[in-house]
Amino acid sequence: MTGRLSFNSMTADRWSLAEVIDACAEHGIGWIGPWRHKLAELGVEEARRRIDAAGLKVSSLCRGGFFAAEGADEDNRRAVEEAAALGTDALVLVCGPPATKDLVAARAVIEAGIERLLPHANEHGVRLGIEPLHPMMIGERSAINTLASALDIAERIGDPGVGVVIDVYHTFWDPALPEQVARAAGKIVGYHVNDWLTETSHTLLERGMMGDGIIDLPAFSALIDAAGYDGPIEVEILNPAIWDLPREALMRTTVERFERCVF
Repeated sequence: MTGRLSFNSMTADRWSLAEVIDACAEHGIGWIGPWRHKLAELGVEEARRRIDAAGLKVSSLCRGGFFAAEGADEDNRRAVEEAAALGTDALVLVCGPPATKDLVAARAVIEAGIERLLPHANEHGVRLGIEPLHPMMIGERSAINTLASALDIAERIGDPGVGVVIDVYHTFWDPALPEQVARAAGKIVGYHVNDWLTETSHTLLERGMMGDGIIDLPAFSALIDAAGYDGPIEVEILNPAIWDLPREALMRTTVERFERCVF
């Protein structure tokens, strides 16, 4: 299964994108998932040149979204163009928090923003992957908090260019997970793995290395496989303790844990 491993650049956020590219090539990882703040440091053209030279493929670009923010439409169109320029067909959408206490209105704003972006994405051959985030992140990052809600939007829009990105950290807790992953068949744009640590005090920056927490990753991956998703699997770990690991230790551990814990 290692051939499906993609190294998300946030797993080594202290490194430049160029360093991540080199490390992936050195450790036989065939896929990379850049974030846009690192892409901006290197430049899209230079990033594509280095990725191609290293023999890598881009699993996704993160992120578009934040649809209620000023200038969101322009920025999201740019994100689509960057994804296409990198050669990936997947843009991860972190949809943004509600601007008011009206959650129904907030989710309507998100859906309308996706619909506005969709023609541009289709034109560039990029799928929009709605990533539901854990409910604890509703105030700062996203008003889309369950896989069911993300699928509701994708189904209402009714275009194959809109799907979902499923991250174990954000969705493993959901009692409806088996039914919703099955419902997502044909709509899974990406799959992210990490772990939920027993003692978590920082909801954004304490994701664990696979196998260090409480998520049943083999069972989760079995649901994803049963839904027909056979694409790259991104290791995405936002955690300063992980970022501080020496380069060799981080890359070696990522590969070992992926092989041992994900399936």
